[in-house]
Amino acid sequence: MNEGKLVLVVDDDAPIRDSLERILKRAGYAIETAADGKSALEVIRHQRVNLILADLRMPNMDGLQLLKAAKILSPEIEVILMTAYGEVDTAVEAMQAGAYHFIQKPLKRSEILLIIARALEKQMLAIEVRSLREQMDAEHYLGNIIGKSTAMRQLITKVQQVASSTATILIAGESGTGKEVFANAIHALSPRVNKPMIKVNCGALPDTLLESELFGYERGAFTDAKTGKPGRFELADGGTLFLDEIGEMPKPLQVKLLRVLQDGRFERLGGTKSLSVDVRLIAATNKDLTAEVESGNFRTDLFYRLNVITLELPPLRSRREDIPLLVNCFLKKYNEKAEKPIRGISRQALKALEAYHWPGNIRELENAIEQAVVLTQSDNIEQMDLPASIHKSGTDSTYPHGSKSITIPLGTPVEVVEQRLISETLRMTSGDKELAAKLLGISSRTIYRKLDKG
Repeated sequence: MNEGKLVLVVDDDAPIRDSLERILKRAGYAIETAADGKSALEVIRHQRVNLILADLRMPNMDGLQLLKAAKILSPEIEVILMTAYGEVDTAVEAMQAGAYHFIQKPLKRSEILLIIARALEKQMLAIEVRSLREQMDAEHYLGNIIGKSTAMRQLITKVQQVASSTATILIAGESGTGKEVFANAIHALSPRVNKPMIKVNCGALPDTLLESELFGYERGAFTDAKTGKPGRFELADGGTLFLDEIGEMPKPLQVKLLRVLQDGRFERLGGTKSLSVDVRLIAATNKDLTAEVESGNFRTDLFYRLNVITLELPPLRSRREDIPLLVNCFLKKYNEKAEKPIRGISRQALKALEAYHWPGNIRELENAIEQAVVLTQSDNIEQMDLPASIHKSGTDSTYPHGSKSITIPLGTPVEVVEQRLISETLRMTSGDKELAAKLLGISSRTIYRKLDKG
């Protein structure tokens, strides 16, 4: 039961240290010993110590100082302090600093083994609770990624694969496709989940303000800088920094960002001291960064630094089979918010939603459902409850989901034309691949192959 549990015994009295080592080894624990606090910290830095059993009175660094330092290096570590003095004030301070127990010498073998066992049991329970909480958080954030379409299933799998890495991630997609939702999921699934996730919208801040927000500033860096202020990179140290609308970042700032990505170092605005941070960067854009590079608006070297792993989020119009799922989710959300007894949505209203082209993507769909919930006078969302631009899209539809024609610009690659034609035909047949194959004059196997390729 105790196998693999490492106990660090710290005491400047060698006979006591040796006696505790023998007792704990017989009980099945792995043991490391140290004669002082400094040596103990070196052990903690290089090994996974479960519990420290330390004397309170030691030269240079006493047990209380060791306790506080150990908790900084390893917050989950349990600490039991030993003393021959029985000082109540020190015992209270030790417990407030995170000590599990405070015991008096001379030590009793049965007592010390019982206290250690209970401390390790508490530690194991805390780890299990944290693990469960992290799992629930991850499931919550993945649950926010709604979709059963092939594209969404592939994206969810990719998120699960890349989240545990430290690689920079670029999330590309039109406005409203859920880029921030994906960024949240990546952070929640990563080992950095207990560290900060700091968010910055690069398109919402003026150039000078954006620089100070990202890198911070020193006192006197500009007129109103009465005190120094840490930037978002410093605040995100150990965690994740999400730079939304990275394509809006001015070129002078792109240079500074490139340096941070290269060596993790930067200076505050008005400062000369080089600061180092450990940050996992997730960037998002609704622009075509390749085109921005070609036009000279975005640095080529920064683009390749950002484009390590790319998630391309599909527009809502290319995954219309996900619309009913999203509608149900938003209906529940705004039904509860408005406290209205709405049972659902009519078939005609859903057809109108599926036929609409959604330039604003998921954000526009959510706004449409919120409006419909607020305005409806019945217990069911009807087509006329939707915004005018949407409910008109479902009024002249011979086919289940609207228009029976598509427009494709000249010069569109054949592969893209095939994908678009298959996607629109599947939408028209409500996802029935056999019927779509018959309409297109191809086999259902060809549809599956083309979809997998896309």
